[in-house]
Amino acid sequence: MKGSVSAVALATAMFMYAGYAMADGPQAEVMHWWVSAGESAAVKEIAKAYTAQGGVWKDNAIAGGEVAIANIVSRITGGNPPTAAQMPLGKQLDDLVAQGLLSPIDDAAKETGFYDNIPETFQKAMTFPDGHMYALPINDHGHNWLWYNKKVLADAGAKEPVTWDDFFAALDAIKAKGNATPIAVGAQPWQLGQTFLSVLLTKEGPGLFNKVFADLDLDAVKSPEFKDAVATFLKLRDYSDNGAANREWNVAANMVITGKAGFQFMGDWAKGEFLAAGQKPDVDFGCQILGNGDGKQYFNVSSDAIIFPVNKAADQAKAQTMLERIMMSKDVQVAFNSKKGSVPARLDVDASKLDACAAKGIKILQDPAQRIPSLDFLVSPDTIGAERDLAAQAWADPKYTPDQFVESLTKIIEAEKTMR
Repeated sequence: MKGSVSAVALATAMFMYAGYAMADGPQAEVMHWWVSAGESAAVKEIAKAYTAQGGVWKDNAIAGGEVAIANIVSRITGGNPPTAAQMPLGKQLDDLVAQGLLSPIDDAAKETGFYDNIPETFQKAMTFPDGHMYALPINDHGHNWLWYNKKVLADAGAKEPVTWDDFFAALDAIKAKGNATPIAVGAQPWQLGQTFLSVLLTKEGPGLFNKVFADLDLDAVKSPEFKDAVATFLKLRDYSDNGAANREWNVAANMVITGKAGFQFMGDWAKGEFLAAGQKPDVDFGCQILGNGDGKQYFNVSSDAIIFPVNKAADQAKAQTMLERIMMSKDVQVAFNSKKGSVPARLDVDASKLDACAAKGIKILQDPAQRIPSLDFLVSPDTIGAERDLAAQAWADPKYTPDQFVESLTKIIEAEKTMR
């Protein structure tokens, strides 16, 4: 989901535009922030499908989610919209819909069977108060995956973790061996905020996670279990390295890929980096959603949505109609997500076509009780930003205590409550 500019990404984007712009048909300018190696390979699958139907693909990739979102919103509100654009599925779309700036996708969602075969969380998020659908979930992202280098673990004599106790035992073994950093961390606010949420959900369970961020329960924030999650998050600092500050997520992933680190907490888009490096799931690298001993795994779901701004330029209605149906198709959902690292938004795809990690995700997602909505669906963008900043502040200060974290998050939740 997040990315940084690289020579590979820029070369890939230039190739895509030069190669696809020779076709005849409706031109589709698609704005997105899929710029890392795995992400670029994934978006190329959509472009190939679009050009195969006679369209002209104009790739407009912008590094960094926050920067890209600002550019996308500016283009739409300024009256110069692209054909389609990537946005997080959730509350960030509310203002665009309220202003009448997005085109509905109801017909395609129903005709392709797409709507009936995606998680209920996505169904609700793509449907707005006027009854129309304005966002197309292209994938089912799990935010709380743990990635690891199997050789690093084997060399340290550590077993592959299933529970948090296993995980810390493995970290200690890698640290004692001294050949690799136990956990690769990108100490940026969005990465640290996400890591804390992964700890909260997988160690303390969905009950506490939902009480805090869905119910805005202040007693839950002040509970011993919540303080335990904070203490666990801060303990991870002891297993990181001094170069973590401002490290990009894909650079951290490369540390695991190359054996310089054992583990990384990151969403499933990280898998695309492993695949792009020629590594094989469950052979060269492992993937796990940790459990807290109750025998359950909980998938913290979000989605990259594709929106179709109101656009009256020639051929744009046709281009949008083509793109909608292409992105909703089972084949393209599998092709895109196989490269991206995520799971298809459609749960009725052939799981045999997915790799071992994606198959684990699909299996977990079959149980609605194990699909836990990410903050994108629960709270405002301001609260998401505040939680990330808090996690970064706590991480940067070795003296920061769980009690201080609780005090600060209490104020954040109180502010969110005033907006409801």
